[in-house]
Amino acid sequence: MLCLPSAIVSRLIALYALISLAIPQAGLAQEAAPEESAVVAPAPPAQTPPPAELSVRKNYFVPIFDIVVFDLIVNRYGERFIDHGTYDVSASSIRRNFHSPWVLDSDPFDTNQFLHPYQGAMYHGFARSAGLNYWESLGYAFAGSMLWEIAGETTLPSRNDQIATGLGGTFLGEPLFRIANLVLEKGERLPWFWRELIALIVSPATGFNRVAYGGRFKAVFPSRNPSFFTRVQFGAMATASVQKSFTQPLTRNEAVGDFSIDYGLPGNSNYLYRRPFDYFNFQFTASSANRFENIFSRGLLAGREYGSGAGLYRGVWGLYATYDYVAPQIFRVSNTALALGTTFQRRIAASSALQTTLLTGVGYGAAGTIHGSGTRDFHYGVAPQLLVANRFIVNDRAAFDLTLRDYYVSGIASTEQRGSENIARADALFTLKFHTHQAMSVRYIWSRRAAAYPDLGDVIQSRGSVGLFYTYLGGSRFGAVDF
Repeated sequence: MLCLPSAIVSRLIALYALISLAIPQAGLAQEAAPEESAVVAPAPPAQTPPPAELSVRKNYFVPIFDIVVFDLIVNRYGERFIDHGTYDVSASSIRRNFHSPWVLDSDPFDTNQFLHPYQGAMYHGFARSAGLNYWESLGYAFAGSMLWEIAGETTLPSRNDQIATGLGGTFLGEPLFRIANLVLEKGERLPWFWRELIALIVSPATGFNRVAYGGRFKAVFPSRNPSFFTRVQFGAMATASVQKSFTQPLTRNEAVGDFSIDYGLPGNSNYLYRRPFDYFNFQFTASSANRFENIFSRGLLAGREYGSGAGLYRGVWGLYATYDYVAPQIFRVSNTALALGTTFQRRIAASSALQTTLLTGVGYGAAGTIHGSGTRDFHYGVAPQLLVANRFIVNDRAAFDLTLRDYYVSGIASTEQRGSENIARADALFTLKFHTHQAMSVRYIWSRRAAAYPDLGDVIQSRGSVGLFYTYLGGSRFGAVDF
């Protein structure tokens, strides 16, 4: 129901560009000559992890207060400016929702699959910034979602919203919380005011608690010196090929901004993976055509590191949490999932490396066309997914990224058990550096939807697009970590 104007999207991209300028420079402050530098300055000797994540006493009441007040503000805003009937909550509507069965709702795709996870990210951030650990904060996000479903709207409580907000919100919220704290911890090149402002915009819940409660929650989450790599891109993409069975409009040429970060890259022997999301990858792409082209978040929930005695490869493996949102104009897909897999780096030569992530898992997702028929023009269901991501790094001059994703949104746990959706996506990126942190990139993205419904027939849609970008690399060697 809520939409983000393009001005806000452009500001978000500008903000993330500022993050990329601020964080890595601090992380590389002690690097040697460019040809010998790693992603971050050499870490200190391994130490026993401290028992607490934040040097503040946990407070279990503050997040409850924050969540209740936040829900009240959103409800009052919705009742006044969006839809009086949906947000005109009363004691009778609360009693009815409390006793009613949970359903699949018919809200718009971006409301269910982006705004609800972002709402859950706020709940998660309120708890994390009050000193609670990841698992405790997940509980608060889940409870906050239940509170909203029962007492935030007059519509019947929705099980798809509970998954997207309660689980997807934490899978999105933890990377945002970590990025905000990384700015505060590593962004010495920025004045204090700008560090606080960036942290507030990246994770509003974290920034709010830092401001609202004085010095009580000012402590910065300790990153423990992860190897990280950020990349910001600005450019344009043009449609190279398109196949569609519907007549919705297509913007063939679009301006695009992209931000990505790899946090906790394997290879640093002094860095331990003991907390959820000690490794994560986050990518956000905004487009002049449809606001958000994609949001990808994946993080290691529980796992361990591994490596060869000769130091040829190092990696992590275990259980990952993922939240994906993809909308290449003519269709869209989103999935909140758990996956088993690994992320590792293998040394190819003295100055080249291959970084790989392999994941396979299952979640609850949604997929469909744009401007289709019916009240809800997308399909819910249990959704297996697959990810293969490779980055081949050649010296400190060039890198080739190839990422393949596949989603199958089945008819299981869906009101539309008559059909299914299969979404495939390939993303190829070649980057050539021409200065210390400056580069040019060429990108090709191909997305395909194959839908099978007995009463509608088989539908195949695809779009291929190619683009040229200016790229700012926040770090050296494209993220390659010295063993």
